[in-house]
Amino acid sequence: MFDFLIVGAGFAGSVLAERLASTGRKILLVDKRNHIGGNAYDHHDEAGLLVHKYGPHIFHTNSGEVFDYLSRFTAWRPYQHRVLASVDGQLVPIPINLDTINQLYGLRLTSFELEEFFASVAEPRDEIRTSEDVVVSKVGRALYEKFFRGYTRKQWGIDPSELDASVTARVPTRTNRDDRYFTDSYQAMPLHGYTRMFERMLDHPNITIMLQCDYRDIEPVIPYREMVYTGPIDEFFDCRFGRLPYRSLEFTFETVDQAVAQPAAVINYPNDYAYTRVTEFKYLTGQEHPKTSLVYEHPRAEGDPYYPIPRPENAERYKQYKALADATPGVHFAGRLATYKYYNMDQVVAQALAVFDRIIGARQLSLGGTAEPQLGTTLEDVAPTAELADPAAAVRTNGVHGQASR
Repeated sequence: MFDFLIVGAGFAGSVLAERLASTGRKILLVDKRNHIGGNAYDHHDEAGLLVHKYGPHIFHTNSGEVFDYLSRFTAWRPYQHRVLASVDGQLVPIPINLDTINQLYGLRLTSFELEEFFASVAEPRDEIRTSEDVVVSKVGRALYEKFFRGYTRKQWGIDPSELDASVTARVPTRTNRDDRYFTDSYQAMPLHGYTRMFERMLDHPNITIMLQCDYRDIEPVIPYREMVYTGPIDEFFDCRFGRLPYRSLEFTFETVDQAVAQPAAVINYPNDYAYTRVTEFKYLTGQEHPKTSLVYEHPRAEGDPYYPIPRPENAERYKQYKALADATPGVHFAGRLATYKYYNMDQVVAQALAVFDRIIGARQLSLGGTAEPQLGTTLEDVAPTAELADPAAAVRTNGVHGQASR
């Protein structure tokens, strides 16, 4: 008998597996894919280059608790992420900053003059409702058209005027020369990769892992007390209220026979080509190698669910599923897909830690005691930002079935 069946071995499922196992619970962790780590999974390709199979994952957070928790399972490589955008035949910094404007228009503005420039071109809005409103109200229509509209339409398949304000609000505008994509207090990459971090996180005698496994196939035959579900919430309820829409991605990898191929880790293409961006992994990993690996990202309407689409009608449909989830005893929903939220990795970790605190706290209180002191979360709004393998062969305790050596 397992105490918890955890569906999904990404950040949410793995963090909850580790935390619950640490309290003596017996955990069965299952995933449809043939590896742990979810979309953060990385591996060495045929050339020996460390690549992220599902596109670049850049870790950053302002939560010391989240960073300290993950530091139990990995050392870190300090990394400041920088992105260039291909606009008007030039490669300029994004987010838009002082250098972006000066280079783009051949100006020599100061920070104070840039504030005046933005004020002169901005189109104020009485109400900020859409992604278009966010950008146009800050930097005007010309910069919106150059940097945001085309990229957003490719990424989401929707014009920014129809997309929730939260999407473009994630990208700041600066009046100084700071060209870092993120300004979080903690910015680093797992020193030996994400997969190695997940392997250490799940290396516990109370955790059993089954890969290439659909939980519905084993649910009738393997007993457990409670479930943690991290997959798409609509699929859990057999799409009773219709499907929740997601955007997917298709990745094209290219190995180049030279040490460095582009001048920054990521180059965005808001207006040219069908892909949105190109990432060179060696910037992220710090790996020394005579060759380099690039990945081109092509947004798709169909495929693995990556991004919940933040539109009002989708939020309303999710509320219906959320009501069902709240009324389902013995099942805990966590993660981007299960809560239909466009969370960053650190936010998913924070949410998982908060779910763990609720599970353990509720259990202790029901026994007449007090909740165990556990690592908390700084995320304010955690609950409102394959064929089945042979179970006998697929189950492995204190290890990972089918995981490539690193």
